Amino acid sequence: MSEKISFHPEAALGHLLLRWWQGLENDKGTRAELRRAHNLTAVALTAAYQRFYRQALSSGWPEDAAPWQNERLSAIVGLLAHVKSNDGRKLAEIMSEGERPAFSVLRFRRLLEAPTLDDVFLSLRRALPIIGHQANVHQIASDLLHWGDKTKKEWAYSYRWPAKAQA
Repeated sequence: MSEKISFHPEAALGHLLLRWWQGLENDKGTRAELRRAHNLTAVALTAAYQRFYRQALSSGWPEDAAPWQNERLSAIVGLLAHVKSNDGRKLAEIMSEGERPAFSVLRFRRLLEAPTLDDVFLSLRRALPIIGHQANVHQIASDLLHWGDKTKKEWAYSYRWPAKAQA
């Protein structure tokens, strides 16, 4: 079913997501409520997420979405509350910038090896301040929706591994 769901910029859900994220700039209460949510359950239980979820239903999010899909939507919404700058690059590229990346190889490996979506959420939630709260809004949504081996490999290829690995 997730093949039908798209956060591509031209898709209805992509438009909604970007508009909603841009609106967080003027809606500090919603942003703060979501930023306080410490895990995916806490995100799903916020009024802010539930408002977005209702909007998503009217923009193409399936009413019969599987629980794992709704959990991924809560991860997307929860993480985007921490994003302040919509950067066109892939998140793994941003994480690996510079001679000594702010997001180390060890942290990056731990992210890719995270056993649950909650662990991925927590790792990315911690990563965003380290990389200046920047991410590609549409890309992070798509990657979280499709999180799995394929996405992890794409991230691994996008990360600029240092010539000599540091921990």
